[in-house]
Amino acid sequence: MSNVDLSKLRIQHEDAAPVRQRGPKRLRTFIVIGAGLVVVAALVIALESSLAPAEEVETTTVTYVFPSQANAVLTASGYVVAQREASIASKATGRLVYLGFEEGDSVKKGDIIARIESADVEAAREQARATLEQNKTALVDAQRSYERAKQLLESKLISQADYDAAKARYDGVVASIAVGEAAVKAAEVQVENTRIRAPFDGTILTKNADVGEVVAPFGAGASSKVAVVTIADMSSLEVEADVSESNIERVTAGQPCEIVLDAYPTQRYRGYVHKIVPTADRAKATVLTKIRFSEIDRRVLPEMSAKVQFLSKAVPQDSSSAPTLAVAASAVVIHDGKKAVFRVSDETVTEVPVTVGRTIGNSVEIIQGLSANEKVVLHPPDNLKTGSKIKLKK
Repeated sequence: MSNVDLSKLRIQHEDAAPVRQRGPKRLRTFIVIGAGLVVVAALVIALESSLAPAEEVETTTVTYVFPSQANAVLTASGYVVAQREASIASKATGRLVYLGFEEGDSVKKGDIIARIESADVEAAREQARATLEQNKTALVDAQRSYERAKQLLESKLISQADYDAAKARYDGVVASIAVGEAAVKAAEVQVENTRIRAPFDGTILTKNADVGEVVAPFGAGASSKVAVVTIADMSSLEVEADVSESNIERVTAGQPCEIVLDAYPTQRYRGYVHKIVPTADRAKATVLTKIRFSEIDRRVLPEMSAKVQFLSKAVPQDSSSAPTLAVAASAVVIHDGKKAVFRVSDETVTEVPVTVGRTIGNSVEIIQGLSANEKVVLHPPDNLKTGSKIKLKK
């Protein structure tokens, strides 16, 4: 034990412990700080976006157009109107006992559409006819008596007074026959007034009364009906469109037009300006124009909404060009050498790249990037970008 060297023994203090590596801890600290900065930056950007004022813009709709619209000089809206339309009423008052047609049925001029009860006027007609026949029988006897009196007067076998009496009786019967014929005609008119006939070839548009209801020429009672049916000549359909006074000089009689009905947006109808009504609407500052169809089909109905393109030259009759998806040329911008539009969604916009084709009037064909009925911004401002808030110009 005395040979052990204690001089080599050492006491290890806490301060003398080896220093650990701090590199990973610093890295985690930098990551946390960086993530925080990113979040703060995102919040700042979001706050700026929410507080940024909304850009005031105009919008337009992506729609289908026809190639002929390149020749359009003016566009107007209007409605299909039948130029021959009538509400058919009874000329007499009575209860409706017959109604032979319904909505959509075709009628010919003179067809009996409806009848009202007519027993009383028919009885009066028969009475007038019987009276006339009675007078005609009396005429035969009066004429014989008159001819006999005339011969006897020439032979001086009767007095002048007897002759005058026979002649007066004869003349009275002749007059009564004329009165009877007039009475029969008047009675027949009364019977005819109970029959409601079509005044022209047409189609029943509305049925306003039913069998059993009382009809009258002027709606004399609260429960009586005036018009029994309304009919229209479907071959007389035209589009009536209002044109602003400032643009009426662009419209001339006979000018070719193209008509597109809202009900059939992919179908076009050729037409022409039939008439420019020679007066203006003071309240609207417009002039009414009437556009006649060059050809028409059974799908065109009165009161349909229509758009009219007034053209600088006529559409070829054999033209069968299909409609093309297009948008106003002023909606297309060039960013980084590529064409794009700003599509509207709620109150913000999204930049959408598009592929365009030919120019059609003031529009351009959209080959790729948009669909029909989407709304886009017209004349987009330079500072507009995806996510920008917008509001419509008043």
